[in-house]
Amino acid sequence: MNPQSSNAVNATETKGFTFLSFTRDLIITLLLWGYFIFGFLLLFSPFYLIVFFCPPMRESAIQCLNCLFYRGFFLLVRMLMPGVGLHIAPEVKNLENCIIVANHVSYLDPLMMIALFRRHKTIVKSTFFKVPVFGWVLRAAGYIPSMPTGRLSSLMVRQTTTLASFLEKGGTLFVFPEGTRNRNAGEGTLAFHSGVFKMARLCSAPISVLVIRNTDKLFTPGRFLFHTGFSGSISVELAGTIQPDYDKEKVSTAWLMEQAVRILSKKQRTSPWDHHTDRP
Repeated sequence: MNPQSSNAVNATETKGFTFLSFTRDLIITLLLWGYFIFGFLLLFSPFYLIVFFCPPMRESAIQCLNCLFYRGFFLLVRMLMPGVGLHIAPEVKNLENCIIVANHVSYLDPLMMIALFRRHKTIVKSTFFKVPVFGWVLRAAGYIPSMPTGRLSSLMVRQTTTLASFLEKGGTLFVFPEGTRNRNAGEGTLAFHSGVFKMARLCSAPISVLVIRNTDKLFTPGRFLFHTGFSGSISVELAGTIQPDYDKEKVSTAWLMEQAVRILSKKQRTSPWDHHTDRP
């Protein structure tokens, strides 16, 4: 076979592989997005309606339902993409009574955090509170708006006031202090926002610093389709804990931020960013 014919065959095979890969990505993406719509409507919406009429247990029940919903999502991910594994460090699974800060590399990160913790709260972009149905779920779950204006101001005050009690009862507040997805996480962190560290001081709460890896390999920023050809483990690890004695030490917001940046940056430097581990 002459070189030109060989190159033509290789080009055809490459195009065929690319087409099949795109088709697989598209089908699996549609199935996963379908879970968000039909899984919610058919499997979960009746339970959300039931707890709506039970105010005393509404917040904790909604948080639990959200947790189960996203656990179902990641279960479906693993069923549709057998090459994807999940590795959650045991000490992460046992976290409670604390504020959690983590790096942010993909839209999957908050879904992963919700799936990990039954009793959780988080800070959500304020515009989402205005979305029908979804906004009600956010309010009912006790989530906190990021930029409180108008009616959201009273909601933020109420949630912030009760946060210390929520944490004392075993809850967690998770936040991504970078505020946006970091496309170069292996090179360091983006500038942190101070809000969550002010909350930590207000509640005298310990801060657990987590590192999330490889969610961006599965759902890359700027890409609509899931990368179904990814083979490896999505992992969540505990990078360190900040637990000052708030009663005896003069703890500043800036100091808490510096410690969190140091812990997260060190973890990212001392362990390879592009690591694949065996499926648990």
